[in-house]
Amino acid sequence: MEQIGRPIEILLVEDSPGDIRLTREAFLEAKISNHLEVVTDGAAALDYLYRRQPYAAATRPDLILLDLNLPKRDGREVLQVIKSDPDLARIPVVVLTTSGSVEDIENTYNLHANCYITKPVDIDSFFEVTRSIEDFWLCVVTLPNGASQKP
Repeated sequence: MEQIGRPIEILLVEDSPGDIRLTREAFLEAKISNHLEVVTDGAAALDYLYRRQPYAAATRPDLILLDLNLPKRDGREVLQVIKSDPDLARIPVVVLTTSGSVEDIENTYNLHANCYITKPVDIDSFFEVTRSIEDFWLCVVTLPNGASQKP
């Protein structure tokens, strides 16, 4: 695939070292030019998005992959803050979590999540889900702020 536009900036908000490693590996295999930044708790996610120290030089993400069960500030709270802020609300948020709870699914969509994906437990399925995220959010969808990989 020919790269069009600038690299896609992705913010992964995830506290599991194993899931961080798998996500990094899956995105490294992609033929899409992207930059994956990782924060490991909800408070750090908001510091990153609001460019508070130590993230004063942070780049605004084009896409956020958000776990729900996070330390310090829960992913649901982070989602609510993002979607309540006019400066952040247009950033697509993909909830990527282990919870398959109907209540979690409904609540996150009520908070205006753009997508809800339950993390698979096996590695092959995890890579397939990550590829699906790449295919849809980075190749099919036109993202705000000029980020595009579409020909």
